[in-house]
Amino acid sequence: VQLQASGGGLVQPGGSLRLSCANTGSTFGVNAMGWFRQFPGKQRELVATVANDGTTKYADSVKGRFTVSRDNAKNTVSLQMNSLQSEDAAVYYCYAHQGPLSYYKGTYYPEGKYLEVWGQGTLVTVSS
Repeated sequence: VQLQASGGGLVQPGGSLRLSCANTGSTFGVNAMGWFRQFPGKQRELVATVANDGTTKYADSVKGRFTVSRDNAKNTVSLQMNSLQSEDAAVYYCYAHQGPLSYYKGTYYPEGKYLEVWGQGTLVTVSS
């Protein structure tokens, strides 16, 4: 699995940005892809992920504003970010979950042995 992210940049508050990520390597065992972000001095946190069956998972802070989507035929995952706020400014990382998932109450969790694969970060700056 090799992840190549693109699409970061500078946007004004209230604006939109779209991030894209392509898996240019093996897709074997990849059951979910998505995005995490990291603020300075903080741990990486979930933004949104989508499993192979289309089930999505979002951070509460982005629900209704961000949309994660996958194109399984092209092995890509995208993040459409609308109504961006200064609090969304961070380094965004593309993510792939290589391993099994378990489903419970409409969402999914890693199960057993798995790998977390990360792409290079892409900076999103929200400023007027």
